Amino acid sequence: MSREGSLEAPTRHPLNWKDPAFYDEKATLDEMERVFDICHGCRRCVSLCNAFPTLFDLVDNSPTMEMDGVDRKDYIKVVDHCYLCDLCYMTKCPYVPPHEWNLDFPHLMLRAKAIKHKNGEDSFRDRMLTSTDTVGNIAGIPVVAQVVNAVNKNGLARQALDKVLGIHPQAIIPEFHSDTLRKREARRNAPSLTVNPGTLTTGKLALFSTCYCNRNAPDIGQDLIAVLEHNGIPVALVNQEVCCGMPKLELGDLDKVEQAMQFNIPQLVKMVDAGYDITAPVPSCVLMFKKELPLMFPDNADVKKVSAAFHDPFEYLMLRHKENKLKTEFKNTLGKIAYHVPCHQRVQNIGLKTKDVLSLVPGTSFEVIERCSGHDGTYAVKSEYHDIAAKICRPVVSKVKAFNPDHYVSDCPMAGDQIQQGLKGEMAAESPFTLLRHAYGI
Repeated sequence: MSREGSLEAPTRHPLNWKDPAFYDEKATLDEMERVFDICHGCRRCVSLCNAFPTLFDLVDNSPTMEMDGVDRKDYIKVVDHCYLCDLCYMTKCPYVPPHEWNLDFPHLMLRAKAIKHKNGEDSFRDRMLTSTDTVGNIAGIPVVAQVVNAVNKNGLARQALDKVLGIHPQAIIPEFHSDTLRKREARRNAPSLTVNPGTLTTGKLALFSTCYCNRNAPDIGQDLIAVLEHNGIPVALVNQEVCCGMPKLELGDLDKVEQAMQFNIPQLVKMVDAGYDITAPVPSCVLMFKKELPLMFPDNADVKKVSAAFHDPFEYLMLRHKENKLKTEFKNTLGKIAYHVPCHQRVQNIGLKTKDVLSLVPGTSFEVIERCSGHDGTYAVKSEYHDIAAKICRPVVSKVKAFNPDHYVSDCPMAGDQIQQGLKGEMAAESPFTLLRHAYGI
């Protein structure tokens, strides 16, 4: 076999998770040993996350300093540090399909997580943190939201959470809003706009609000809607939705992912059939519908239909600009922007569309930071991983400081908070939707 990497574009095979052989523990361990041995001989991904340093430390500290010296019981240590960002597959690994070695590290880690979940080895904390709808429905009750937010800011209460649940006392936990994005939009009389279909876009958007922007950051959702409507794009919230399924995917609870798909996809198909394109304000949710669900359900025609209609918000705005339908008259300048590109946006292979749109504002300059923030939604919250996540984020923080920007943004609001914590109060994270709205002066 040649040890040269493939120069062809990566090909992603569907996830064969319905096959009983997928949950064969010995076969999974055998495949992990094969893949880990290739990774050990390459080590290109050492800077991406802590899964690879953990693997290489296991090898280097083993009696043989090769994979045959690593106890298979320790393989799970590598799995637990993988948060399925897919960056190793999409940006680093030379041995992904169509290379004959057929290496798919993230899907192998997902397989191991699925077996762990099937064996009932998940902690209560991990099941709770990934149950975003359940937690949001309870924490979003008006009086409860106030209590939850107060507890999250109380030092003694956070120490108790650390001891009881393993949630790090310094980890940022987002606020919960009882006045959700959905409630705000229900009260608002949206302007009546003429739909002007284009060749690349339908000219109207259905917004999948996401758990986070609905209950934790409704202001961001409102800013996105304001920008879209300013550009003559009618926006309608998807009638009903549940979590996209990404948190449960990262837990390995694939049955729950399927349940979420079975609820969301019919709702989204209705919007597509009514002539809407679809977007979501959080990159992870966009990725879930564009890439992850089609890999899990490759024969589902409705999943494919939704995937084809789904766009990153700034990808959509650039498509409108290509059609000469994006307004480029700005009332305010933005200056220097440190722009963090989230992993779940990078692996969509759409380029730097957020930068492209904000660059239309005269006098704007950028420091583009394409490194992981280490947050991953739940990883940075867990007591045993919080300090590691902060270490992963440190190069991002250093780049922001060195650029001395007027603003720093990330398309992922959770990554923005993680960077803000590293900056120790020197700057506050902003949403690119908020910046664009400010530039328009609306």
